[in-house]
Amino acid sequence: MRRYNILERGEIMARMQDTTLLFDSRVKCFSLMTALKIGDYLKLVEKAYAARGGLQHQREALKTTTARRIRGRMISDVKRGAVLPPVVIGVVVDQEILENIPDFKPDDVIRMMSDTLVDSISIIDGMQRTTALLDAMDQDHTVSEKVVRVECWIAESTDSLIYRMLVLNTGQVPWNLSRQLQVVYAPLIKEMKKRIRFERVLNREKAERRTKSGEYAPDDLVQLYIAFALKKTDVDTQETLADEFSRLDMTDALAEDQYNHYFYPVLQMMLDLDRAFSRLDDEMPAETEETGVKKAIKKGRSIFDSQPARIGFVVATAIAILGRMGMERKADESQKRLTEIIRQVSNFIARLDEMDVNQLTDFLRLDVLSERLYGQKRSAVGRYERAFFDAAFKVLIEEKFDVPTMEPSWRV
Repeated sequence: MRRYNILERGEIMARMQDTTLLFDSRVKCFSLMTALKIGDYLKLVEKAYAARGGLQHQREALKTTTARRIRGRMISDVKRGAVLPPVVIGVVVDQEILENIPDFKPDDVIRMMSDTLVDSISIIDGMQRTTALLDAMDQDHTVSEKVVRVECWIAESTDSLIYRMLVLNTGQVPWNLSRQLQVVYAPLIKEMKKRIRFERVLNREKAERRTKSGEYAPDDLVQLYIAFALKKTDVDTQETLADEFSRLDMTDALAEDQYNHYFYPVLQMMLDLDRAFSRLDDEMPAETEETGVKKAIKKGRSIFDSQPARIGFVVATAIAILGRMGMERKADESQKRLTEIIRQVSNFIARLDEMDVNQLTDFLRLDVLSERLYGQKRSAVGRYERAFFDAAFKVLIEEKFDVPTMEPSWRV
């Protein structure tokens, strides 16, 4: 039997690199495990890396002394031919592409990702390794010819990627729920844009601010996404997001496809109400704002300028449709309630559209809302406002959106 020296064995192993494509039928997601030349991998994720993983809040290269020493050791090992643990990237594709993935050769899938899908790639796990690979290649250009294992998650829905992360990664990745959602931040917002008729999704990096109804910041939308699943208004603390019950609640919501069936319609209703309330801004005479009693809230748009109001609406509607935690309704009952609330909101908005500016001003009762929110000093203002709007929109839902004015809601 022929004996191979170490160099020959390395060459044989390099030729044996293979690609494995598995279909996760639970969440309709493909997992493509392959090995790429380091230079090809870095070209593939160049844009994602430049944007800190392709997502806001992704961890940049660590700069602590310990981290630098570890990365230095990793760079040295890579140059000497070490094989790193697989880096994980994710991409969301449309249904037609997803269905054809089994017919593509692995090289064709990677080529497609580097061409038409490159802008939607996110580095899910491997920012620090990618940094080490970049540094190693800067120090030694021959590193570009070495290989790195890469796992690609290919899914039609962002929910599939989030579900995989929550179920399969929480046992080994020390992230809280907020971090896990931020990892698929970019494709999540992209999916929202497809499903919801936004006026505009703001760009935080350009310091864009909301100037009219239907405009929301991406991180605020992600927070609504979390609040819907947890059915609680207090979703802005790390303690709440890291709680194991919250993690399980989030997983259950994803497992039951609640986002596709319920969250997006609820978000669209909120946006439609935002537009209806904001008609007061468009028709309000200029002198109306400057006369009378000075109010903290003067415009209809100001209601949903507030993130607590958005969270209050989403949570109140989620509970009305899906039931409270531990008292979840069956799917047919939830669908029936969603259909009914959509009809009620539509009738409510049609009624608002028929009002002139004076009638709309009287109906919204912004003076009452201002007094309830800002009439006295309070501690934990943010928590108070979220609970207030949750209760206010519950009144509107309980009354089937058939109220003489908004005062019954603001008086809770």
